[in-house]
Amino acid sequence: MFNPSQADVRRFFCSVYAKARASQPLEAIETIASQWIDEHPEYHGDFMNADAALEKMYDVEGGHTNPFLHLAMHLSISEQCSIDQPRGIRQAVELLTARRRSLHDAHHEAMECLGRMVWESQRAGRPPDGAAYIECVQRHATRD
Repeated sequence: MFNPSQADVRRFFCSVYAKARASQPLEAIETIASQWIDEHPEYHGDFMNADAALEKMYDVEGGHTNPFLHLAMHLSISEQCSIDQPRGIRQAVELLTARRRSLHDAHHEAMECLGRMVWESQRAGRPPDGAAYIECVQRHATRD
């Protein structure tokens, strides 16, 4: 199983940003990451300097979103949907996307569910509950 460190994730997104800006060829996963980076110009400054990115701390309580975590969640949801794992996530995200008329907005709502699933799993010391995750995304898709 792939388990990158915080530094690995930050280096990855900084590298993708630099390669995309230089019009260098991208691997498939880098292309997906680059598309999500493009959707978030407010984070571009965070990707310009990998050394600074490795040192920076993001204080959620202070209202500072961690752009690396945010984009990693976009990338995770994209990958989950591409292989439909957990089974049913693709359909749930597609339904949410249709309801919101925006893949980007759907991902942001799915992130709430993904974050909750990971938090509950860690807190309880048990494997992530994929069924609860999908149910959460489906609930988002059925509310206005």
